[in-house]
Amino acid sequence: MIKSNRTQMTQIKLINADRSARFRVIILAHFLLLAFIITGCGKNYTPEQKSYIDGIEKYRSAKNLEMKNDPYSPFNKKTKVQFHDLKYFDPDPEFVFTSKLTEYNPKEEITVYGTKGEPRSAVRYGYLNFVYKNQSIKLNVYKSSSGAGGIYYSIWFTDKTTNNETYGVGRYLEFEKSDDPENIYKIDFNLAFNPYCAYSPDYSCAIPTKEDFIPIEIRAGEKKFHD
Repeated sequence: MIKSNRTQMTQIKLINADRSARFRVIILAHFLLLAFIITGCGKNYTPEQKSYIDGIEKYRSAKNLEMKNDPYSPFNKKTKVQFHDLKYFDPDPEFVFTSKLTEYNPKEEITVYGTKGEPRSAVRYGYLNFVYKNQSIKLNVYKSSSGAGGIYYSIWFTDKTTNNETYGVGRYLEFEKSDDPENIYKIDFNLAFNPYCAYSPDYSCAIPTKEDFIPIEIRAGEKKFHD
């Protein structure tokens, strides 16, 4: 009888040990899955991409300081807005493209409205073209005149993140036109930024037209400032 009880106790111990081992394997598997997700779903960046990401982070830190301290920033001029660090998507080299500038012929003069309702004149000058996940995307470039008689070029756009994760009016990209018709331009959506009207109602900014909608999620660049 005693021997039978001992045999049963031994079997119970073996069963419990087996259950404990299986439980540890399950916990380890969940831990590894979580670590995989946290580290960016297995993205492995090259040294060049890591250097690029570091440069974007430094640029954003410098812009935070400028927006906070510059007396002409929307946080210090006119109605003062309380500053906090600007919000961004994580830098992603996948959202960097290159393109030549294709000029429209003829170039159409259009009316673009500001966020305060005022009409503005602009010329739809040309477009850049890039491919994202086998989808061809066109990005318009506009030519405008400043009050002092100068000429400048603009890119503004909306996409499938607009009014959700990003500013409801749209976002902008810097554009400096080259005199070389063969020039290759870099389109870096990690540098997409909000116009000043995204921070303060004292400012008015051009509203992208329906032709400036990009039919994908541009999960790069600046997010909404106000929640």
